[in-house]
Amino acid sequence: MTTPTAISTNNLISLASQNKICTAFGVKICRGVEIVHIAKASGYDSLFIDLEHTCMTLQEASQICIAAISAGITPFVRVPHQCGSGFIQRALDVGAMGVIIPHIHGVDDAKRAIQTTKYPPMGKRSLSAGFPHFEYASPEPNLLMKEMNDFGSLCFIMIETADSLAAVEDIAAIPGCDVLLVGSQDLTSEIGTFPDWDHPKFWEALMAVGNAAKKHGKYMGIAGLYHRKDILDKVINELGARWIVGAHDVGLLSSGGRANSDLLRSLQAN
Repeated sequence: MTTPTAISTNNLISLASQNKICTAFGVKICRGVEIVHIAKASGYDSLFIDLEHTCMTLQEASQICIAAISAGITPFVRVPHQCGSGFIQRALDVGAMGVIIPHIHGVDDAKRAIQTTKYPPMGKRSLSAGFPHFEYASPEPNLLMKEMNDFGSLCFIMIETADSLAAVEDIAAIPGCDVLLVGSQDLTSEIGTFPDWDHPKFWEALMAVGNAAKKHGKYMGIAGLYHRKDILDKVINELGARWIVGAHDVGLLSSGGRANSDLLRSLQAN
């Protein structure tokens, strides 16, 4: 048996290189590894594991990440706001193939996130070994750092504040900023258009993010618009977005449960 020296496939990078979108299933309340196989059976390419708006622990997120890597579903983790650089590194060490950093307010915030996420020379992440990304094998350190920087520790900078939108061009230019992720609900709230998804100001914001991503060779992602196929179609085909976050488990369970309940209640006993 050979020792793995290559990192597990990152579906966002792989699919985007083929000019395809990478879809993401949101995980908030389902804390068992079963959710990985449900996501895979449903046809998703990646996971958006949310540690910001949930009581899920890092241990639970780690188990989901490990199962996802084995199943070929790329796990990305949104860390809590102001969780600290140590927490971000731990999320990456225990299985996340990228971290989503919320509430960025400018270049300095983005640089701090990248410094924590990336190994030298791009960042200042502390070197360790024995990662799920390599099936716990230990490649030569320089290879490990390069593979992790390029494929196993993507840094998603959320554009969800008016400040980050104003600075999006400068943020996109920072080495190590891999993905500009639009947080649609918070962003529209900050720019004063929520919940009018058709407001011209929102489309202008999306264009600014898409143009910055294209100019600097970064990926554009979008979350919170899984209910608007028309807008997503434009964001994908006109702005080049490649990471598309779908609904979370709680929303899908609630909507599916309501549909089934309504069906049952529509039945009449003879």
